[in-house]
Amino acid sequence: MDEETFNLSIRKFLKTVGVSSQREIEHAVQKAIADGKLGGGETLAATMTLRVAALQLEVGYDGEIRLE
Repeated sequence: MDEETFNLSIRKFLKTVGVSSQREIEHAVQKAIADGKLGGGETLAATMTLRVAALQLEVGYDGEIRLE
C-alpha cells in the first residue's frame, strides 16, 4: 500500500462529501424557509453515517446545525 496515495484518496473523498453535503443542506434549509417550514432561527439535529462495506465499517456521527 502506498501511504501517500491512500491518504490523498481519503482526503479527496472527504472533501467531496463535505462540499456536497454542505450544498445539499444549504439548499434544503433555503427551501424549507421559503416554504415556511422553518423560521430561520432553529437548531437542527443532524446525523451522518460513514460506511465502507468492504471493511465492514460503519460509524455514525451526530451533531447540530444552528441557523442563527
